[in-house]
Amino acid sequence: MTTDLVDRVRRRLAREGTGATALAEAVRAEANGIAGHQELLETLRMVRHEFVGAGPLEPLLADPDVTDVLVTAPTEVWVEGAEGLRKTEVAFADEDAVRRLAQRLATTAGRRLDDAQPFADGWIPGPHGRVRLHAVLPPLAPDGTCLSLRVLRPAKHDLAELQRLGTFGATGASVLRAIVAARLAFLVTGGTGAGKSTLLSALLGAVPPTERIVCVEDAGELHPSHPQFVRLVARPPNVEGVGEVTLRELVRQALRMRPDRLVVGEVRGREVCELLAALNTGHEGGSGTLHANSPNEVPARLEALAALGGLSRDAVHSQVAAAIRVVLHMVRGPDNTRRLAEIAVVRRGGDGLQVLTAWQDGIWTEHGPALRTLLPGDPGGKRC
Repeated sequence: MTTDLVDRVRRRLAREGTGATALAEAVRAEANGIAGHQELLETLRMVRHEFVGAGPLEPLLADPDVTDVLVTAPTEVWVEGAEGLRKTEVAFADEDAVRRLAQRLATTAGRRLDDAQPFADGWIPGPHGRVRLHAVLPPLAPDGTCLSLRVLRPAKHDLAELQRLGTFGATGASVLRAIVAARLAFLVTGGTGAGKSTLLSALLGAVPPTERIVCVEDAGELHPSHPQFVRLVARPPNVEGVGEVTLRELVRQALRMRPDRLVVGEVRGREVCELLAALNTGHEGGSGTLHANSPNEVPARLEALAALGGLSRDAVHSQVAAAIRVVLHMVRGPDNTRRLAEIAVVRRGGDGLQVLTAWQDGIWTEHGPALRTLLPGDPGGKRC
């Protein structure tokens, strides 16, 4: 009876519209045959899941340890968190319930999701941080609607907290502070979920409070403890395909805002051309994150992204060698711990751009002096 009641409430709202009291009035109007309070409460719970927030997934998104919520079938709801990927007890009534939730969330994100447009990707604002939505409908997903929600929680840890968590040691923290103090432009690299944004946010918190940081982001993850941190967030196109504001456009706007340090939260497209140009025109101490499995992959990744903006390989190598001085590489261990694995220096070599590991797993390498000569004082001995 409860499922049938929810269907009747849905049809009534479709006929009469929604408003401040429409949902409650629809439940009262359609609940005449309910036997008792327990069934009414269950109906209200189902109605809330049907029309408000992320429905039955809302408690999972509220868990601060959860980074991803994945639905592959009505009874297959998984989460990624501190303990890795695990199945939950959450379940949907049927495939139609999953599809309705996916379509409602897509509408919230300003996206179309139906048989004519069977997949959608967008951002959903919420009380737990911005949520990235991806949904695919049958027949593209033949086993049922697939729904992926990634929670981008604000990165708020400072360097002292990351040191306490074991991301790096005491001398490693000194090296990172020296990189910030020397105003060296750097990239934080690593795979998905490796802790790139967390480390970048902590480093920005170590910037002197007299300096103005202007940050361009796609998702608004960075929340450093800094009095002059200004954030610009890109905007996707609306359901009609207009109104988009790209990272590349925002980088240009950021240059007009008198930044002492220019930051791109994630370098993922042709905006790398504007960033490199800015860092080569007196904007020292800039930074960003970049998806790469090792520091050695950085040249190829930057070449591919800059090619989207029309830069040749030689031009990219020249600009990167002049603009970026250091690469900080984060890795995620099998136990879901995040650690700073490598610090590398960037320079122009005979055959192109070179990224040389100066420090690895707490030990200076043969290229260590190339980094230490760039830093004020001597931030460490053999171990970091």
